[in-house]
Amino acid sequence: MKPVPLHALLRDIRACTICAPVLPHAPRPVLAASECARILIIGQAPGAKVHASGIPWSDASGARLRSWLGVDDAAFYDEEKFALVPMGFCFPGRGPSGDLPPRPECAARWHHDLLAQLRSVRLTLLIGHYALRFGLGAASGKTLTDTLLRWRDFGPQVIPLPHPSPRNIAWFKRNPWFEADVLPTLRERVAQALSAPAEDIKAG
Repeated sequence: MKPVPLHALLRDIRACTICAPVLPHAPRPVLAASECARILIIGQAPGAKVHASGIPWSDASGARLRSWLGVDDAAFYDEEKFALVPMGFCFPGRGPSGDLPPRPECAARWHHDLLAQLRSVRLTLLIGHYALRFGLGAASGKTLTDTLLRWRDFGPQVIPLPHPSPRNIAWFKRNPWFEADVLPTLRERVAQALSAPAEDIKAG
């Protein structure tokens, strides 16, 4: 079967209502992608602010993430540079201790076809427990910290990351090695992926 063109696939994803009966608000799938994107960021799910704006990572978590990556808003929201693909495309609602987990229907229905279209990606960043489990499979550790401590094991093209949410400040304080060891390498690999010649990306 011939693959659906990316522009048509994105149109279908943005019109998706699979989870409408269980969402707290009307569905508003939020993502960004281009066939030319060099860096793929797989996150969790939009929060309430992102649901309201319709812009991926347009919240405090996004500001910290851009700081980690060493990029400004213009670069981050350039779809030829970054593909922003959460595990769940819609805000799942609030639970007793924060946002609910991403709805599983999105990955099952859309991710295989979508990720197959992103052929120019040179670096994949997996953010948070659900993205780590999706992207690493059996290689993912029993806990998020277990996985992150082995970040070097996943090669130069994949970097696992904690979620940059302000709710994780305590984790950052308990794990100063993340800022000292991971962030310099992360910024270096981001810069390398963004500066790679276009012909190298097509060849890859």
